[in-house]
Amino acid sequence: MDFKPYIRVIDDFPQPGISFKDITTLLNDGKVYREVIAELARRMEGKQIDLIAGPEARGFVIGAPLAVALGVGFVPIRKSGKLPGETIEADYALEYGKDKLAMHKDAIQPGQKVLIADDLLATGGTIATSINLVKQLGGDVIGAAFLIELLELNGREKLGDIEIESLVQY
Repeated sequence: MDFKPYIRVIDDFPQPGISFKDITTLLNDGKVYREVIAELARRMEGKQIDLIAGPEARGFVIGAPLAVALGVGFVPIRKSGKLPGETIEADYALEYGKDKLAMHKDAIQPGQKVLIADDLLATGGTIATSINLVKQLGGDVIGAAFLIELLELNGREKLGDIEIESLVQY
């Protein structure tokens, strides 16, 4: 299925020169949203996955339903200060700013196989930081899955040799 017609593109948001890919229009169509998750699940068939980790917030709307579809757990990667309990943190650069991500120290056990899932692969900063957090806890990142990939930003280059799946490319 071609998912691109369901994604609204908004030019000059959140600042001039950025072409924002708005997935809310896709999420609003239950059949299409279900098909996105089903297609990502099909692409993960045969892979050993113990957990899916997704960065806040749109990684939750891809990662959590994908975890349910695959019958595995979900680990939220949140912005600093949003998780109770003991956490680890790492700084990262966005396409148009900086931030810090956090994960519970007990979210991943050494040796667990983790898939990172998010709505968008752009520059790769958020995902590289997510991979770093998983590895700090001893997890084995087996790949990353995305609804959208912005090819011109070369995000794959920051992610090393992990396997990447994306459903829509711009």
